[in-house]
Amino acid sequence: MQIFYQPDIQNTKTLSEEEARHCIKVLRKKVGDQINVIDGEGTFYVCQITEVTKRECKFEIFSQEQEKGFPFHLHIAIAPTKNMDRLEWFVEKCTEIGISEITFLLCDRSERKHIKLERLHKIAIGASKQSIKARIPKLNDLTKYSDFINKDIDGTKQIAHLVDDKRACISKDVESNKYTILIGPEGDFSPKEVEQALDKKYNAISLGPNRLRTETAGISACQQVNILYF
Repeated sequence: MQIFYQPDIQNTKTLSEEEARHCIKVLRKKVGDQINVIDGEGTFYVCQITEVTKRECKFEIFSQEQEKGFPFHLHIAIAPTKNMDRLEWFVEKCTEIGISEITFLLCDRSERKHIKLERLHKIAIGASKQSIKARIPKLNDLTKYSDFINKDIDGTKQIAHLVDDKRACISKDVESNKYTILIGPEGDFSPKEVEQALDKKYNAISLGPNRLRTETAGISACQQVNILYF
């Protein structure tokens, strides 16, 4: 199924220039053809093209259906990798698997201190469309670790680190179904950062016996939470 993305679809029944170009030039859609559109907020729309120009594709909404959605809320806060390709891969794969929110962390040992949020958002959009999801995960800009750790967060709070072996596996939160998981940079969180998290009632967790790259750890955490529910 070919899917297009249009936020605020109820008020803007026109595909963006980039989406319109793909619809008209690549897929050769024309007036009267049916297209599938998502709003990024959890709703699928069946639409019919009503007008086509070189840069625009207007449509009418035929029907709409709310996505079932996830039975959990998963928020992964992760230190961006030095290699942007790996960070983009993390965003793409976690979106395909199932994630609600991503925050990028600026940690003591972070190698990357700048990200291109717009580029990452486009990747999340593409991954949502590819995996037939109507909801696009929320992406938050680079945030200082100390600022994030001091936020008031509901649900299960966990930090994956390598400081010692006193770490449990990810387990199901039957009360809130909300998970916030911290993933550090390649050099791991600093001892001070681990201590700050534990002071803020984050639970130390293990993602398995092997040492993982940052992006692999993030994807592993995402998959483990999904497995608890599916």
